[in-house]
Amino acid sequence: MTFTSTSQPVVPQQHLRLRALDMLFAFARLPQWLIMFNAVAMLPLLWSHTSHLQLLSWTGVLGVLTLLRVMLVRRYQNAPESQRVRLRWPAMLYLGNLASGLCLGWVHIALVPADNFMLQAPAYALTAGISVCVSVIYAYRFRAFLAFALTGWLLPSLYLLLQDDASSPYWGMMGSILFCCLLMGAAFINRSIKMALQAGLHNELLVGRLEEARRQSEDLNHQLTQEIQQRRQAEQSLRDSHGVLEEHVTLRTAELEQASAALKSSQTQLTLAMDASQLGLWDWNLETDEVAHSHLEEIFGLPTHSVTSMRAHLAPRVHPDDTELVRSTLINHMRMLTNSYRIEYRVRHADGRWVWVEDSGRAVEHDANGRVLRMIGTRRDISARKIHDEQAKLAATVFEATAEGIFILDPDLRILTVNNAFSVITGFAAEDVVGVPIVDTNKVTKNQPNFQALCDILENNDRWEGERISQRRSGELYPQWLQLTVVRNTAGNVTHYVGFFADLSVRRQTEEKLQYLTSHDSLTGLANRSMFTQRLQESTARARQLGQNLALMHVDLDRFKHINDTLGHAVADELLRQVALRLREVTPDTDTLARLSADEFVIIIEQDTSRERLEHRAGLILDFLRLPLVIGEHELVVTASIGISEFPRTARDSLVLITQANQAMQHAKHLGGNSFQFFTEQLPGYSLARLQLENQLRKALDEDQLILHYQPKLHLASDRIQGAEALVRWQHPEQGLLLPGAFIEIAEETGMIIALGDAVLTKACVQASAWYHRGPAPICIAVNLSVQQLRQSNFAARVQQILEQTRLPASMLEFELTESMLLEHVDAVAENIAQLKHMGIRLAIDDFGTGYSSLAYLKRFPISTLKIDRAFIGELDEHSPQRPRSQDAAIIRAIIAMAHSLDLIVVAEGVEHDGQLEFLKEHLCDEVQGYLISRPVTAAEFTTLLTESAEA
Repeated sequence: MTFTSTSQPVVPQQHLRLRALDMLFAFARLPQWLIMFNAVAMLPLLWSHTSHLQLLSWTGVLGVLTLLRVMLVRRYQNAPESQRVRLRWPAMLYLGNLASGLCLGWVHIALVPADNFMLQAPAYALTAGISVCVSVIYAYRFRAFLAFALTGWLLPSLYLLLQDDASSPYWGMMGSILFCCLLMGAAFINRSIKMALQAGLHNELLVGRLEEARRQSEDLNHQLTQEIQQRRQAEQSLRDSHGVLEEHVTLRTAELEQASAALKSSQTQLTLAMDASQLGLWDWNLETDEVAHSHLEEIFGLPTHSVTSMRAHLAPRVHPDDTELVRSTLINHMRMLTNSYRIEYRVRHADGRWVWVEDSGRAVEHDANGRVLRMIGTRRDISARKIHDEQAKLAATVFEATAEGIFILDPDLRILTVNNAFSVITGFAAEDVVGVPIVDTNKVTKNQPNFQALCDILENNDRWEGERISQRRSGELYPQWLQLTVVRNTAGNVTHYVGFFADLSVRRQTEEKLQYLTSHDSLTGLANRSMFTQRLQESTARARQLGQNLALMHVDLDRFKHINDTLGHAVADELLRQVALRLREVTPDTDTLARLSADEFVIIIEQDTSRERLEHRAGLILDFLRLPLVIGEHELVVTASIGISEFPRTARDSLVLITQANQAMQHAKHLGGNSFQFFTEQLPGYSLARLQLENQLRKALDEDQLILHYQPKLHLASDRIQGAEALVRWQHPEQGLLLPGAFIEIAEETGMIIALGDAVLTKACVQASAWYHRGPAPICIAVNLSVQQLRQSNFAARVQQILEQTRLPASMLEFELTESMLLEHVDAVAENIAQLKHMGIRLAIDDFGTGYSSLAYLKRFPISTLKIDRAFIGELDEHSPQRPRSQDAAIIRAIIAMAHSLDLIVVAEGVEHDGQLEFLKEHLCDEVQGYLISRPVTAAEFTTLLTESAEA
């Protein structure tokens, strides 16, 4: 029974606020219409005393505010109750009140003349009356009242109080007093209306609760009456059926006792059968999700009492990959698409492992709509069977997929089955050999046991393996490696023979190929380094034993790396093959020809080792190699450098012989190539010193032993130093200061020129940046480039990075190139030059006039400076500047004239005498450098020169 509380209901603040807002918006249009009425009344009163435009504008503003007020009230009344309680509605209304009050106050402030009392009286009276009415209407909502009164009353009253005419202060004082009275009255009205609203809502809630209590009382009375009638009817029905029920109970009790005895007997038999079959019986009530399950410990590893719900306890244990299978099977069965179901899936055991189960079940109870209410079924663990099936499947896959032939024989040596590899190797299809004795498919070859003999061996040893010669279906004999294994039963009798065999013919071919590759070069087919070393050791041992001479020629192709880099590896490989063929043609079979590395070949000469014959052989090889070669679209002329060492004249063993031949070859290459050199005692010191210098140069790059000297460039027109050339020096820890000629060639040959050039460029930019930012004067620094640097695809990007790191403007850097660099037909060179010029870096041609001078590249490349080689400057007559040598002077004048016509700057290097300087000035050379100006000096000394030049 439900009881109604008699406590006083609490009025929710939201309902109270909503009721107040409804009242506010219900009367919100009336004040605005009153204000509009005041505007209409003011028009004839003020028409002849106030500006018509101002009066009409004021009236128009009030009209717009009235229209907005009407639209605001309509939107509020049409808004749902849930949106009315938002703060935006009262905020918009208060904003309108502020605007309306300001318009009414505008009458006192601007519309009524301050010196016309006769006009002030009716105007102020009408406006004040309207304001009082509006204030009273808004009084029940104090914020609305304040929003109107502050601008409609207080603001004009304060304005009038501050005026200095005769009547305005009195009107202002009267308005202020009236504002205070209205303020107190509005506060009282607001409080009274708020209390009235609370009381009204309180009464409504109280009446509602009383009405609800009355309805509950009526319902309870009606329910109680029905229950009493039903109880009376039930008591009468119980009395009528009590006698009949006693008779039925007696009969039914006897029947149940008989059925219970039979059920216990059947249950005992069923339990024994279930235990023997390891089946878990389950009974699932789908309405309550309760499940009864036997053998939970055996299948899931769970205690029986821990599983009561199918969805909560058993369903989460299904493997994620099998969930969809279980779900779709159950859905199909519940839709009566199947009479029963049987599926196999994985479940998680209590110890964390996955076990396979076989689940069988069916629906046994449905409701009137065909919805399944109860299901029963069995589960059993089939993991062992699954593992056996997987192993059998795996064994069958291995049996068919293995590359070795497999056959199984019965005790009478008849073939029971073979795999696919058996057919591939022997050529016999499976249907051709199954049931046939194995001896019929493998022809017996002499000197090897037949299968019957092998079976006799297997009687005592269960395994035999060895190499045999077998025959394919085509009649071809092939070597095979055979393994035989015996399968016995529990009694120890042979039930099967299993044979595995592999075709050794492919393996033999592979071994022969590998053996060949271990001793021969795969590209040229010549002997490789391994065979060469073995042959040389054998030859030196034989020559030492017989007291004979032996010679070794080391042949190295000239400029092969350049061909490889420019034409590609394919052309270079074909070139090596052609060279190998030519060397074979001039090498007798008694000598050994081998390839040591990329472009290095060696020839071991055991006969005709006299100096004259060796010179003849070497010259023949050079002439033969010089013949043009056509490879694809390219016609190539190849030269070589040959070094010759002799045993026992200069070398006492094979290692020294190799070293001496290599040193002699390096010496021939150093002399320009396309020649041969015999090893002499003077060569080792030279080669060793060169090798040491190479290693020391690598160390110098790592330890920053390179320094820069700077040679100034004098600008002849201004007679000031405006540039410098950065020249690298090596501060060798033992040999002192080394000039570039001692190590640049080694750097070029070994590829160290890239790192060396990068270091020089970085140092030069750092120093130039210091002069640019800190003085004494900014100058353009010139740096010599190597062609290998220009071939680097990322060279321009690296220069940009160095300029950014050192904060040096690109215009203050100049690269000096040789004429041969511009003849490089490499895309990277042209692209780098274009990018350098685009960055704003100046490009100069160094040693102009001594290389492959051509006007074509002056037009093709963005050159800014030409440097006249010192060879021309040095021939000018020091003592007779007016009569220099005619040829050199003519060349210099021509270079200057040509350069100026192309808007190029001309720099003369190697100026050492005053006569040379005067000649260059006379013919308008732009800049000069040389010992006459200054030798290359350190950065500190150059700073002093630069300071003196700037102050001069």
